[in-house]
Amino acid sequence: MTAAALGAALTFASPSAFATAGPTNPSAQPPRAAAPATTAAAAAASQSATWAAGTRAYLVLTAPGDTSAVRAAVAANGGSVFSYFDAIGVVVAHSTSSTFAATMRGVSGVQKVGATRTSDVPADAYNPALPANPAQAAPPTTEPVRSDMSQIKADQAWGVNPGSATVKVGILDTGVDDQHQDLAPNFNAADSVSCAYGKPDTRPGAWRDVDQHGTHVAGTVAAAKNGKGAIGVAPGVKISSVRIAEPGTTLFFPENTICGLVWAGDHGFKVTNNSYYTDPWQFVCPNDLDQAAILEGVGRAQAYADGKGSLQVAAAGNENYNLAAKTTDSSSPNDSTPVTRTVTNDCKDIPAELPGVVTVAANGTNGTSKASFSNYGRDIIEVSAPGESVYSTVPGGKYASLSGTSMASPHVAGVAALLASTNPASTPADIRAKLAQQATDLACPASDSRCTGTTANNSFFGEGRVDALKAVQSTPPDGKYFENPADVTVNDNATVESPITVSGVTGNAPATLKVGVDIKHTYIGDLKVDLVAPDGSVYTLHNRSGGSTDNILQTYTVNASSEVANGTWKLRVNDNASADTGRIDSWNLTF
Repeated sequence: MTAAALGAALTFASPSAFATAGPTNPSAQPPRAAAPATTAAAAAASQSATWAAGTRAYLVLTAPGDTSAVRAAVAANGGSVFSYFDAIGVVVAHSTSSTFAATMRGVSGVQKVGATRTSDVPADAYNPALPANPAQAAPPTTEPVRSDMSQIKADQAWGVNPGSATVKVGILDTGVDDQHQDLAPNFNAADSVSCAYGKPDTRPGAWRDVDQHGTHVAGTVAAAKNGKGAIGVAPGVKISSVRIAEPGTTLFFPENTICGLVWAGDHGFKVTNNSYYTDPWQFVCPNDLDQAAILEGVGRAQAYADGKGSLQVAAAGNENYNLAAKTTDSSSPNDSTPVTRTVTNDCKDIPAELPGVVTVAANGTNGTSKASFSNYGRDIIEVSAPGESVYSTVPGGKYASLSGTSMASPHVAGVAALLASTNPASTPADIRAKLAQQATDLACPASDSRCTGTTANNSFFGEGRVDALKAVQSTPPDGKYFENPADVTVNDNATVESPITVSGVTGNAPATLKVGVDIKHTYIGDLKVDLVAPDGSVYTLHNRSGGSTDNILQTYTVNASSEVANGTWKLRVNDNASADTGRIDSWNLTF
């Protein structure tokens, strides 16, 4: 189900496990193996039986490598093989027999068996209809920078590195409208596919959107910088659609997720975005035989993709729920009749809570608060990003504002793609670490006791809000770079200071001390900006020049060789007129 969908004031994405703000139904509200899984999956296509009423889907797990013996057992015990992934030891089986799972659990070599849904497999699985190719609306004539992009400094990153066309980002979702004027320039059809029902469908257009959710997500990642409509976080990278939602229900069943993750690994996706949870269970519990197989199967697929160099970024969900203190689930199974059940922290929201996945919470419109719907959890949330009223692409050449952790996650996937563009040799672990290290710390709100932890890492924001500009900047020398990212308001006719404490630098500051300044302020001719050394010496950086120009984003070189390096340095900003205000957004020193 997608992680998006709330209502009128906040428009979230639609039915299923979307991470578009809505609980489980967005509109209606989502051991490493060695051999490649693609050949196996393709071979399975010819083995599917014809559809029959009452057909259910199962994951049959065995040792990774060669699943032929287990596939033979499936056929011998009242089932048919729909697809299989040898590299991770997963067979997707269909059967109309109510005893199929129990029987297969007794077969030698079978490790786990589990039903993937509580509803029948639709007939469409055996002869899938191609999604519609919508007519395209006339493109907009403007392309304003949106607040979500400026909050994560993507607008500043574009001028440094908009992303590399060699970096592929997979959109595992409801599909993507590849004809949209803001997506077509960056769309990679060669690596796009439908994995609905759990088997790759490579027919042209099978990847198209059966909702609007995936197209919206794709635009946030990489809408082109072309003067039309919207710009993505990484407008220079390539996007591929991996449709894992089924038409009609827009549900993301386990076999679909497995197919999509294996495809991502085998097709060289550096990053994937996953704005959904795996249906039909919001939380997948290992003490249930069916769910244990789902947890293991999807977990193997994630580990496989990760091992192939693909980092998965996933939405945390929209129930305003503490994922670190699970107690009940009243929304599952969402493909039949939900029941209220007791759950524990052993039960996982997948793929968000799988090892190696970057779990993303949503910020509110101001960029510093938790969006009201966003799930949270100490040591579960890794980073946050804008997720409220996010403007992006939707099918038919159109645009819409949606809310949800579904909308936050692609901001992070975009920043991850920028990191991969800047550092092509980086591993998933490298990118994940950089996202955390470079994030802007966000403190817990004083009035909300649910937020636990420190300013540097807490249950609402994890390591903080991602920073696209840092992702594209060269890494400064260890131990010689110091930054203060905290906002300081600059009011009319006022003087403010922002401190940085320097330690561990031997001797004096250099004759080429670099002072990076990021001040958001209209009419910079009002401003005088000084660097104040630890002993109180003042070095003027900007003195009321620039007239009506907005903002100061500049690195100054200062001869500070007479100053002791260690101590508290300050950036002093003096506003000398009325009518225009702003803030120190951040500043840094490089010794």
